[in-house]
Amino acid sequence: DAVVVRLDPGLAFGTGTHPTTTLCLAWLDDLDLVGASVLDYGCGSGVLAIAALRLGAARAVGVDNDPQALQASRDNAGRNGVSSALTLLAPDADGIGIHPVVVANILAGALVALEAVLAAACARGGRIALSGILRGQAEEVLAAYAPDFDELAVETLEDWVRITGRRMP
Repeated sequence: DAVVVRLDPGLAFGTGTHPTTTLCLAWLDDLDLVGASVLDYGCGSGVLAIAALRLGAARAVGVDNDPQALQASRDNAGRNGVSSALTLLAPDADGIGIHPVVVANILAGALVALEAVLAAACARGGRIALSGILRGQAEEVLAAYAPDFDELAVETLEDWVRITGRRMP
């Protein structure tokens, strides 16, 4: 039942082996993604969006401010046969939409700054996973997301943290 994702990060961030990526992949694997739409904000090499599609998501949107990351994601989507289901956008582009599943594996400061953007992109009752957070930064991120998300939970791997939650109805 293993899902294999073939990946060449090119010049983008994300090989799939970092603890933050491992935490996000495990979270995606635990969800029922069949037919879902997934937003991967800060997609880097596209590993999380591609994994979501390989796990049954109907479509995914990858967002990154680095054109090289978007190109690496496009190439990796082709390598994994999911190009037609993956939309790749810059953060200021129209079409990001609202999704029942949102994942953002970026840095804690950026996650705090992007709370309003990510909350707006997460459907009411939808699920979010935030990573790229060092253990000592979790409280700041939790405080930023508490007004819009409940069921906040922290999972740690090595010195890295993943925060998950549910968008309040």
